[in-house]
Amino acid sequence: MAEWRKSTYSANASECVEVAIGIGLRDSKAPVAHVEVGSAAWASFLGTVKRSA
Repeated sequence: MAEWRKSTYSANASECVEVAIGIGLRDSKAPVAHVEVGSAAWASFLGTVKRSA
């Protein structure tokens, strides 16, 4: 079973985006569906976010 994680910046735990490493992204309000994200795309996303922070 995947371990879905929410951002520590999510003030309202019922309305946020969750991520599971090697699985993808999902909306916490609709946890059944998710978008698959490959490891290279995820690393690129994180790099972009870190550079713009």
